[in-house]
Amino acid sequence: MARIRKINQAFQCSHCGHFNPPAAGTCRNHCQKCLYSRHVDLKLPGDRASVCQGLMEPVGLEQNGKKGFIILHKCLKCGQQNSNLIATDDNFDAVIKLSQRQNLDHA
Repeated sequence: MARIRKINQAFQCSHCGHFNPPAAGTCRNHCQKCLYSRHVDLKLPGDRASVCQGLMEPVGLEQNGKKGFIILHKCLKCGQQNSNLIATDDNFDAVIKLSQRQNLDHA
């Protein structure tokens, strides 16, 4: 299997307009302020091969014992779902609000 060259670059959020710098040690794949993402990866994180380019809404939160908290995203254009690790510089208030919203949806 060929190795994917992960692309780690700064971007401006399509949802809130926040400028996001490149992430240290990983590929940033969601806005650190509002947690929204774009459907840019096709098969592997960082491949940037998707033609969809739709806005991906954060819809849930999971906890993985080894990896930590994971944001669940759903593409508003094509419906694709994926998950992304929370970054250390993410807006913690937005993470808490996502968790609270998810708890209300499951109540």
